[in-house]
Amino acid sequence: MHIWVDADACPIVIKEILYRAAKRTGLGMTLVANQPIAIPRAPNIRFVQVGGGFDMADNEIVRCMKAGDLVVTQDIPLAALVLEQGGLALNPRGEHYTTDSIKARLSMRNFMETLRETGVQTGGPAKLNQADRQLFANALDKILKTAS
Repeated sequence: MHIWVDADACPIVIKEILYRAAKRTGLGMTLVANQPIAIPRAPNIRFVQVGGGFDMADNEIVRCMKAGDLVVTQDIPLAALVLEQGGLALNPRGEHYTTDSIKARLSMRNFMETLRETGVQTGGPAKLNQADRQLFANALDKILKTAS
């Protein structure tokens, strides 16, 4: 298993949890973003910068990932593509996307996007809190234990 991180929108505290997990397990981890980010010095952690166009980081992850890899992303369409390719998808709040749950998440995302296009103010997700961080860490540990 390789860990891929959609790093443009991934919160720093979640990246720190991922860095510790990669160091602890020795698994390879690649962060993909369209702007430079600092990563720790570790032989199994790397950063790939892509162009600034729409979905460039997503496209790079989908192009490079393999079945069984884990992708950490908030992007529901990217998670759907990951699942189609046999990968695992986890969001920074600890939600492990499945083939069953992703359809409902895509429908809700599309519905909310339609509302926003008509001018309805839908607000965004709540700020990431300590409980979210713990849910993420627990879900990540469970996935990593299952993979080993």
